Amino acid sequence: MKKNVMKTAALIAVIAAYAVLGTTVAGEKASGQTTGAKNRVVIQVSDDSPKVHKLALNNAENLQQVLGAKNVEVEVVAYGPGLSIMTDKNPDSMRVTQLSMMGVTFSACGVTMKKMTKATGKEPKLIDGVRVVPGGVVRIMELQQQGWTYIRP
Repeated sequence: MKKNVMKTAALIAVIAAYAVLGTTVAGEKASGQTTGAKNRVVIQVSDDSPKVHKLALNNAENLQQVLGAKNVEVEVVAYGPGLSIMTDKNPDSMRVTQLSMMGVTFSACGVTMKKMTKATGKEPKLIDGVRVVPGGVVRIMELQQQGWTYIRP
């Protein structure tokens, strides 16, 4: 039953994303014209819940599948407790690496990294393909100012 709920939630997220992003794509197909515009989506992860992590990764993957990888830029930004999605302790670390190789950008919050390093005495080990940005919230703000669509699973 839990799997059905998760599948339903993932499907709803994809449908919502398609409803937001798909109108431009559908309009271009109907008119036969393309503007060259690319859909751009930023996904926030600030929760350390494995369910939230899985949903965020599903959202990123589904956006590429539904819209086509060439038609969408996806960036997952993690900060606070959500940074765990991008560490080597994440059970879905292989998915992060795979999605990174498929063009999804993974950005870890530099402020969170510094605070975790200070608290534990060692820097968190990030998964291959993850980059560090000065601040996660600042990165999301910058992307939204550039017209990116915001999703928080």
